[in-house]
Amino acid sequence: MNKYIAEFIGTFFLVLTIGCTVVGAIPGVIAPLAIGAALMVMVYAGGHISGGHYNPAVTLGVLIRGKVTVTDAIPYIISQLLAAAAAAATVKFLRAGIVITPMVPKIGPALVAEFLFTFALVYVVLNSATAEDTSGNSFYGLAIGMTVMTGAFAVGDISGGAFNPAVAVGISILGLASWSNIWIYLAANFAAAVVAALVFNLINPSERTVKT
Repeated sequence: MNKYIAEFIGTFFLVLTIGCTVVGAIPGVIAPLAIGAALMVMVYAGGHISGGHYNPAVTLGVLIRGKVTVTDAIPYIISQLLAAAAAAATVKFLRAGIVITPMVPKIGPALVAEFLFTFALVYVVLNSATAEDTSGNSFYGLAIGMTVMTGAFAVGDISGGAFNPAVAVGISILGLASWSNIWIYLAANFAAAVVAALVFNLINPSERTVKT
């Protein structure tokens, strides 16, 4: 149960930060920096408990890599989605009355942007937080947070920079993205996670661990 609580807390503060820095943000706030920092500190806070996924795509990648069980992966994802919904509701309360216009991304570029940087995120997570050769390092949270920050700066204006199905649910609840476009995030994010895990297993054959 502790793992699922940690996943809820980390995902909650990630989505809360996204919402509060995008919806009605004070001019000059650099949302990608705040979002990357929020993810970084939450990974450091909960990484030793749950692995600090805070992202269904990351959980899928770690599952394929063999570092989490199916019986844990499902509650992880449920916790992440519930946290995203709770965070979105909190942002709506905090930013009540602000008119939000949903982003209308171009499907092709958005799919590619979400795929590329979700791949980068899951690849970084697997190599910095699950690999034996980097076990016990002190930089994994920074690496993960900065990957999301980089992606948000690079393609945030193209796709919204979710790189995370739970974030996609959160921004859809907030109205930052249309529910009709959520498939873009789900398809690109989960596909990228699968590819990243397969690539990790391919280039790190000695790292393959299977949990049942």
